[in-house]
Amino acid sequence: MMKDTELNRRDVLKGAGALGAAGMVGLAGCSGMGGGGGGDAPVEVLHGWTGGDGATAAEALEEAFNEEYPDTELDMNPIGGGGNQNLDAVVANRLQNDNPPSSFANWPGPNLARYEGVLGDVSDLWDEAGFTDSHVQEAVDLHQYNGAFRAVPLGSHRLNCLFYNTSVVEDAGVDPSSLNSVSALVDALETVASETDATPMTHGGSGTWTKTQLFGVTLLGQAGYDEYMNFVEGDPSRDAIQGAFESLATIFENYINDDSASIGLTESNQNIIDGEAAFIHQGNWAAGAYRNADDFEYESDWGFTTFPGTEGMYTLHFDSFLYPSNNPSPENTRTWLEFVGGEAAQVAFNQYKGSIPTRTDVDMSEFGPYLQQTAEDFADADQRPPNIQHGLGITADQRSSLNDVISSEFTGPYNVEAATDGFIDAVSN
Repeated sequence: MMKDTELNRRDVLKGAGALGAAGMVGLAGCSGMGGGGGGDAPVEVLHGWTGGDGATAAEALEEAFNEEYPDTELDMNPIGGGGNQNLDAVVANRLQNDNPPSSFANWPGPNLARYEGVLGDVSDLWDEAGFTDSHVQEAVDLHQYNGAFRAVPLGSHRLNCLFYNTSVVEDAGVDPSSLNSVSALVDALETVASETDATPMTHGGSGTWTKTQLFGVTLLGQAGYDEYMNFVEGDPSRDAIQGAFESLATIFENYINDDSASIGLTESNQNIIDGEAAFIHQGNWAAGAYRNADDFEYESDWGFTTFPGTEGMYTLHFDSFLYPSNNPSPENTRTWLEFVGGEAAQVAFNQYKGSIPTRTDVDMSEFGPYLQQTAEDFADADQRPPNIQHGLGITADQRSSLNDVISSEFTGPYNVEAATDGFIDAVSN
């Protein structure tokens, strides 16, 4: 069960007060609560969970809603594509054409700034449902924008994860729990390469977001929390950024799968399930795919360790549903959002997605040992830094600039100097 701990100021980097100057504005001209449709209109929900890490969870969420609200019609509309890229494009098009869905899955924090002027106010729903008291403090802070709640959290993912296939690392003679630095991880990858036929680290690089995500956790593990937060807050250290890219270049040039450029997250993660790779870095949605795989059990077949160098940290990420203004089904959409923030939804979804509830009062007995440990790690974390790639740490404009730098300078050949310059320019105040 997630519970609140005393927050470091930097851990909730961009709450309601800090968002006003950031990001993209004016996708459409509507604002406020709105209400373009009747109260009994179907709830159209857009989301991006179509792969092995999310489809089962989305189906469980839909089933739980239909069971609790049989008289409310729900139209779940999945839109595939890694890192929400296709979903974002569809949502932007719908909003620009003043044809919003009832709700859509996305990220809170600075990411909300990209939807300036098109999100309604659901502060009264938060009050009536008691969400400010029942959800972790970061969720309360990061789901506000311009002084009002604009979204509701469904669950929390952790980004500083390193997963492995147990048989492969045992064959290589590598102990993942002993890896306490990025350099130790590189040494372990070399051992896997020399002692087995497996890929040392599987990586799905068909989209740039996976490299940007791996940069973030490498920076955190190699340079430490303070330098990571300096980067997020716009005061990056060149030595820290360049050092992270040098380590990434070593990994990408020597230890990833040959087909990395042509596969995505789901295919890459399948290499762990199939025993064809030793390690993968991903958010803990990777564990959702493992749970949903046949005969692939925690510890005996796969394992987890905190990404080397990030012990005691929980890199924070939220899955949330946003509320568009000029809503086509305002009353039923509020029913949907109240459900999303409730215990039934958070149990149904997160146990299959590989995430944990943001509510502090959820019984974790159905979640299995890995997610139970994740919840304990959240509660005990010394720091909860916001992620870079998925909306909590930097603005959508900054994230887009980082991904452009990856695309132009760090997809092979790996231009460390140019990538360093680009990342520093993208976030510097």
